[in-house]
Amino acid sequence: MANRSRRDFLLASSALTLATQLPASLFSESAANPKRILVGSDTPNGILSFGWDAKTGALTPQEIAGVIPQSTWIDLSPDRRFLYVACELNEFEGKPSGSVASFKMPAPGSGGKLTLLSNVQAHGKGTCHLNTDHTGRVVICANYAGGTAASFLSTNGKLSEAVWTETYQGYPGHGPVADRQEMAHAHFACISPDNRFVFINDLGADKIHIYRIDVATGKLTPAGTFHSHPGAGPRTLHFHRNGHIAYCVNELTKSVYVLAWHEQEPNFTIEQEVDLLPKGDPGTGSTACDAVLTRDGRFAYFANRGNDFLMSFRIDPASGKLAPLGSKPRTTCGGHIPRNFTLDPTERWMLVANQGSSNLTVIARNPETGELADKGTNYPAATPMCIVFV
Repeated sequence: MANRSRRDFLLASSALTLATQLPASLFSESAANPKRILVGSDTPNGILSFGWDAKTGALTPQEIAGVIPQSTWIDLSPDRRFLYVACELNEFEGKPSGSVASFKMPAPGSGGKLTLLSNVQAHGKGTCHLNTDHTGRVVICANYAGGTAASFLSTNGKLSEAVWTETYQGYPGHGPVADRQEMAHAHFACISPDNRFVFINDLGADKIHIYRIDVATGKLTPAGTFHSHPGAGPRTLHFHRNGHIAYCVNELTKSVYVLAWHEQEPNFTIEQEVDLLPKGDPGTGSTACDAVLTRDGRFAYFANRGNDFLMSFRIDPASGKLAPLGSKPRTTCGGHIPRNFTLDPTERWMLVANQGSSNLTVIARNPETGELADKGTNYPAATPMCIVFV
């Protein structure tokens, strides 16, 4: 790997403005005024629906939007016409695999039902995450229990069979945490802001697999590998809007890497590692989960399970480094085992899907200071896993 000095990195980062790094469409509000959220649910019933009031932060239960089992992760296409769903199954159509499904969205504001378009084999058990490239043509999934990843082409929302698959079981090495890293565990698929690279977080092997993506064919080509510290368990990856910094949540060490992205190599370097637990706290039974970044790139939030809190940080605009926000940066997530959380389009509300306690929590947020309220309002929801504003 070519060496790059910290000074060069800081100069490059500070010289580029937020507005010129990425297409503005990637950071526009998800909808002008959404009236509804969809929630993936780890139950046989499928995708839950709630009415949303952005003025009060209130949720109103509605009928099930689409019936499909174990809808662990849901993702809207860039044009908002289709919903893609990762189904965390161990068997699909008689094969040891999860599935990836697609639905047609109802007309905006209608609150109608989703229409199933396709449901195909994920080529690995325990499909826990998926992502759509910025053109909306390619869908990529990560299969935790199977230790595999796959990609699919979408034509008018209908998914092809897998056009590319990767099995990480044959890759050398795995992490030292015996009960969690006994094998490869693909956990997250991230697309680079310029849509040229795909990253698969492998929690079991302490790696992020880096690929180049061919949007025409949907196929991925190996381009590099980032190695975390042994036993870190890299779970999720989110890019800052400047396109040069990414944040990797390490599940097992309850920490976050601030990563500098070096496209020419291509690889990451660790610029900072931040613990989510106080020094000396072993966090027994605690694991780090996911991340949310604000559209303006000023604030970041990370979730911890077991201890069940959100941690708020301010982002340094030049380096991307994190500093705890205020004197009390920790906020209760309002339930047990937060699986996913997200800001509403106004960024005045944080919504948390608490998997273990089967509830959604809505927490008020100050968009100017970034601070979260001390606690939120809870709403029952069956094993919520992922929240999308529609």
